Amino acid sequence: MTSFDTSPQLNVWRALLALAVVFVMLATTGWTALRSHPESSALRASLAKWEQGSLHGLRLPDPTADPASLTRFYASLTPRDRDRLAHRYALAVGNMNGAPVTLRYRANRVALEQARKAEKKRMHDSRISAAGKQDAGRLMHRYESLLDPGRHILAFDPQGSGRVAEVFGDLDKARRISVVVPGVDTDLLTFQRTNRRYSAPVGMAKALYAAEREASPATRTAVIAWADYTAPDGLGVDAATGLRAEEGAVRLNGLLRALPGRAPVAAVCHSYGSVVCGVAAHAMPRRVTDIAVAASPGMRVANAGGLGTRARVWAMRDATDWVQDVPYLELGGLGHGADPVASGFGARVLSAREAQGHAGYFQPGTDSLRNLADVAVGAYDAVTCARENDACRAGLPGTTRAGRA
Repeated sequence: MTSFDTSPQLNVWRALLALAVVFVMLATTGWTALRSHPESSALRASLAKWEQGSLHGLRLPDPTADPASLTRFYASLTPRDRDRLAHRYALAVGNMNGAPVTLRYRANRVALEQARKAEKKRMHDSRISAAGKQDAGRLMHRYESLLDPGRHILAFDPQGSGRVAEVFGDLDKARRISVVVPGVDTDLLTFQRTNRRYSAPVGMAKALYAAEREASPATRTAVIAWADYTAPDGLGVDAATGLRAEEGAVRLNGLLRALPGRAPVAAVCHSYGSVVCGVAAHAMPRRVTDIAVAASPGMRVANAGGLGTRARVWAMRDATDWVQDVPYLELGGLGHGADPVASGFGARVLSAREAQGHAGYFQPGTDSLRNLADVAVGAYDAVTCARENDACRAGLPGTTRAGRA
């Protein structure tokens, strides 16, 4: 006899539960949540200005061209000309895949300063409500924080709830690169937190960067806190569908294809970010060697083979994480498919001991953070498997150091 855990009756109950959840979400959030957010008017204006612009009488290249061709274009310019473009078309250059990393940092500082001044002006606009002025103040302070010396902002878009990406380490010289892809409720204001800092993209990336250096001190690494997509707002309809993931996957692969150098890349994906990585996986460049998901509600496939990637697929979930209670199925576009930590999925399942719930995977001192760092630097023999065997390490290539006791 089959157990109740695998019985057809349970699958029916799970489907009914999923539909009930969906109907509740539709009743409370409405179908309008499914509509796509418009592209940034400020970014669109900057791109339009670029498309009509010229340098020394020559038309500028298509800003959406292949990153390699844009890299060659920038390489042909003098430092003065590159700087001129960064100031004249700040948002366009700051978000242009193929532009030199340091030039994007410089362009985004210009764009952030412009956004800061705009919000400061709104704070004193008599036509704006008190609540609106308060929101303007919060944004202004966020921009001021992002403008702090030493911060490297790789992407910035002030429209709506905002998008942003930040680099820790030297991206041009890194021998290993990690991209942290966060989940729901990620925007400019939640990009960094003072309280529960390791639940926000900046805290996640900083913790991972420190753990990577501890795991392999001789390896030069860089970590990107990538909040450059429009994440779902809360656990509404958007979070139950793949719409935001599909949009985010396009943006994520655009970044991955434009990363400098040839260093191996690990995609480290948390919560709904794992849905983004699942949708993006089949089109990721070959330099992405590892996809590690934590607290995943699913990757919109039935198994790891369905991702269509050569990258190693890793998964982890803490025993106290509420996400284990979501219905792991897909029905009419709702839900995100099979459970990545299930034995039948085919991922290498890592220990997440001491992660303490859904938001604790990047907390220093946890198995989850140590394992993510070991995967990111290629120290595969050091990872701790979730189950009491070495199955998650089976068949792996050469490793960088001895495993942990």
